[in-house]
Amino acid sequence: TSTKTTTTTMTTPAKLYGKDLSVYDDVDVDELLNKLTAEEISALAKEVDPDDNFLPPSQRNSYECEKDPTGPLNRKQLIEHINKEALETPDKPELKPFVAGTVRGKKWIPPPPPVREQEADEQIAVDLGDEYEQALSTATQEEIIDLAAILGFHSMMNQDQYHASLLNKGQPVGLGWDGITKASKQKIFPIDPPNMTDTDETIKKVQNDESKFIDLNWNNIKNISDEKFQNLFEALENNTHLETLSLANSGLSDRHIEKLAQAIENNDTLKVVNVETNFISPTGVVRLLKALLKKKSVEEFRAANQRSQVLGNKIEMEITQLIEKNPTILRLGLHLEYNDARHRIATHLQRNIDTIGTNYSINPFYT
Repeated sequence: TSTKTTTTTMTTPAKLYGKDLSVYDDVDVDELLNKLTAEEISALAKEVDPDDNFLPPSQRNSYECEKDPTGPLNRKQLIEHINKEALETPDKPELKPFVAGTVRGKKWIPPPPPVREQEADEQIAVDLGDEYEQALSTATQEEIIDLAAILGFHSMMNQDQYHASLLNKGQPVGLGWDGITKASKQKIFPIDPPNMTDTDETIKKVQNDESKFIDLNWNNIKNISDEKFQNLFEALENNTHLETLSLANSGLSDRHIEKLAQAIENNDTLKVVNVETNFISPTGVVRLLKALLKKKSVEEFRAANQRSQVLGNKIEMEITQLIEKNPTILRLGLHLEYNDARHRIATHLQRNIDTIGTNYSINPFYT
């Protein structure tokens, strides 16, 4: 025979004014409210704060301001008044004044860890055997670090130790197994020298169609006049030797785009056009891409980092359609937000690379 003991938990029923809530189930609330006067309903509303998001805050809040409004809301004036009140209101006096070096109130002392965790920390031990114990006891720090790298214990190594182990290099001085990685000294690179290209001279070379002048670099040249841009673009229309046109960070804007587009449409030898870091609008970028379809000689086009960073879905889809119509472009430098446009353009560029068979097999599409 077995004896089973069952225990039942008794809960105290909720009460209101000494009566169980079940007594109020049959009470008609609407009938009671109809018997109340307006003053009694107003007093009752002040005692109740309904949690209903559909009610306006003025009806959910028990506080009612009985003062008439003094005028329209002036946010600046209200903030100044709040700041003034905060500065003029004295601080509440402290019950115990502050004294340096003394603790006011009860100081929190962390409880000791459980006994089981203490015992586990003390009892953790790994028996590797006599052979491994002897090998590890005579191993140097460099050998132990290399072993940790082989076993994949990257979290137990600092960054310099890990990279030194991968490259089979000696450990840095002062960074042993217990060493702490410090910040590496910053490599100071010399500032790029300013672009000293003579714009007037290069324009004459383009106008004279010199056979050895195949690369024009106006990158980072400031204050180029509209007249010089116009003369350059007009000379490009009849040039038959220039292959690279670099105008990055040169102040190009939409007022120059039409002339540049016409120059690209009439030029048969340009292969690289770089107009990065300028002030060209998304529609200006589209106009240049349309110009590439006229002669279909340009293999690389860069127009990233313009003033308008986001092109928008409509412009990106239009750019995608223009690129898919171009059988010669191999590399494109544009920042696109939408995955569909990036994927379609990358697929088409790779198809062009496979068809033409050039050496542009590494990352044909970049942003």
